[in-house]
Amino acid sequence: LSLNLKLIADVGLVGFPNVGKSTLISRISSAKPKIADYPFTTLVPHLGVVKVEEFRTFVVADIPGLIEGAHEGHGLGDQFLKHVERTRVLVHLIDASDDTRDAVADYKAIVRELELFNRELLDRKQLIVASKIDALASPRKLSGLKAMCTRKKLPFLSISAVTGQGIKELIGVLDSMLR
Repeated sequence: LSLNLKLIADVGLVGFPNVGKSTLISRISSAKPKIADYPFTTLVPHLGVVKVEEFRTFVVADIPGLIEGAHEGHGLGDQFLKHVERTRVLVHLIDASDDTRDAVADYKAIVRELELFNRELLDRKQLIVASKIDALASPRKLSGLKAMCTRKKLPFLSISAVTGQGIKELIGVLDSMLR
């Protein structure tokens, strides 16, 4: 007999390593994950309870960074992807400050990994969030991601977990998506 314990959360934060998932969960909840500027700082999922109002909360899971090939076990990704299956809403965190990466390509790579792991994950409610906008070097990067979201009719927000810009709006949108 083999039992698999799966993490249960309302919202799952997904994205490549170092896009700001741990910083975000530490900003919106009392969770205290390890935060550093090197890949795979987060090795296990962290949970945080987000307080919306006095008696209304939701649980967010900080899923360790995914890489291409995660569905095949690269970077321990298949173990992390199992946790994503137990969330109701997926938040795709995309680093808007990194000029060496293409934000749209990063989003598509994560979606492809989710699809190859479990096609049903794409049927979940999804929110695309550009993170680290306080360090945005090129507005074109943000506008390209926003344009793709508009074309695909995907909800889009931009935030800075460091400065707090867009955080209140993010919590409100997530609360609405969960109701």
